[in-house]
Amino acid sequence: MRATTIILFLAGAVLLTACSSTKKKEQTISLSGAFALYPLVVKWSEEYKKENPEIRFNISAGGAGKGMADALSGTVDLGMFSRAIAPAEIDKGVWWVAVTKDAVIPTVNATNPVVETLKNRGLTRNEFRDLYIEGKYSNWDQIPGITINQPISVFTRSDACGAAGTWAEYLGGTQEDLKGVGVFGDPGLADAVVKDVKGVGFNNTIYLYDIKTGNKNLGIEVIPVDVNENGKIDDEESFYDTFEQILAAIAEGKYPSPPARELYLVSKGKPVKKATLDFLKWVVTTGQQFVPEAGYVPLTSSKLDEQVFKLNQ
Repeated sequence: MRATTIILFLAGAVLLTACSSTKKKEQTISLSGAFALYPLVVKWSEEYKKENPEIRFNISAGGAGKGMADALSGTVDLGMFSRAIAPAEIDKGVWWVAVTKDAVIPTVNATNPVVETLKNRGLTRNEFRDLYIEGKYSNWDQIPGITINQPISVFTRSDACGAAGTWAEYLGGTQEDLKGVGVFGDPGLADAVVKDVKGVGFNNTIYLYDIKTGNKNLGIEVIPVDVNENGKIDDEESFYDTFEQILAAIAEGKYPSPPARELYLVSKGKPVKKATLDFLKWVVTTGQQFVPEAGYVPLTSSKLDEQVFKLNQ
């Protein structure tokens, strides 16, 4: 009898442990991917847990490429993604919802003697292309209208990421076409430019500006885009002084798209786990109230309605 009782007790314990493990898994949402979306997803997770304390989150940044790969392999529930979805990814069964919008901004070291000239003149799309893809410029005085003799150190991203893909798309190429010293991650690329007076790079808005003060982070400046290509930055192109200004310019379509772009949460087919679906529905409805304070651009009402419809299908 005693042996039978022990066996039944152990069997029950194993069953309870298995049930507990299954419940924990069903109530855990795992995400990986784009540095661009990481701060907002962390904010969303914190706010969501206030309403749903039983839900757990595992969130890690690592670049959009990792987010897509992890999502397609089923390693995570959702991938954080920050560039246009490619046909090859659609063929592999990716499913996605748009959740917010931001932009990739070209940068330069704030102490570079060319900064004031760039603020007034900017660079055109073709000049950025000549710098980043064609590799025509190694010194600022090689660019027409700039007379400052100052070498240029070009930095790019070493990880497969949405920022580099989006920036390259704007310049008519792919991430593989971008010249420069490769640096891992959005924070790493910003840091590389800050540490090198000759440095130029590009960053997602959230890594260029201080969300609390609204000012640009110390040591880094924007290279304005001369959108109308008239050789100067006109008043309607001058919107980089504060975080609020650049976010408004992105929302109003004044900053070109790309490098302004939507950000996505992706998965291998539509999620079937209830916790994941419920979170996504919250993100495109209630969760949108946290988008501006986290330093991102809300999607339009019509765009959000499309996402709600997609989730309810």
